[in-house]
Amino acid sequence: MGSLFPTVRTDSAYTIDYKKLYELGIRGIIFDIDNTLVPHDAPADGRSRALMGQIHEAGIKTVILSNNGQRRVKSFADDVGCAYIFKAAKPKSEGFLLAMKKMGTAKKSTVLIGDQLFTDVWGASNAGIRSILVRRISFHERYYIHLKRILEYIIMIFYPAVRIIRKKDALEGALR
Repeated sequence: MGSLFPTVRTDSAYTIDYKKLYELGIRGIIFDIDNTLVPHDAPADGRSRALMGQIHEAGIKTVILSNNGQRRVKSFADDVGCAYIFKAAKPKSEGFLLAMKKMGTAKKSTVLIGDQLFTDVWGASNAGIRSILVRRISFHERYYIHLKRILEYIIMIFYPAVRIIRKKDALEGALR
């Protein structure tokens, strides 16, 4: 069973230095959509398209990995120009492993960027890859996600202690 604690955390996917991630050996990023790149159920916007362009320009491949249905995920991924996997059943590791296969990356050169502990972070940990937890973009979410957020908050109270115990990760060098 994987860890519920992210490797590192930061405010936003939009404040990460992706050129630095490339320098650190990251060649593939698995992204969540909702509340990671755009508010829940929002379409791709200019900011998310520009971000994917910046990441691809840095030499990093991307895959959108979502528990949403094909229509939502395909539309978003096509708009930002990256591969996708829908109905991924996160936190199961299969979707993460398939994403790495699509990108042609290994576990050590892949990172997950998402906003939820119980799907994104836990799933990445189950697959043996590092994770960057970002703050959710919006508080507009489905009711059951709000319930999970309460548990996430309780778990994250212990994150500072885990960071003291755990060895510092090089990914922190890419956070602004």
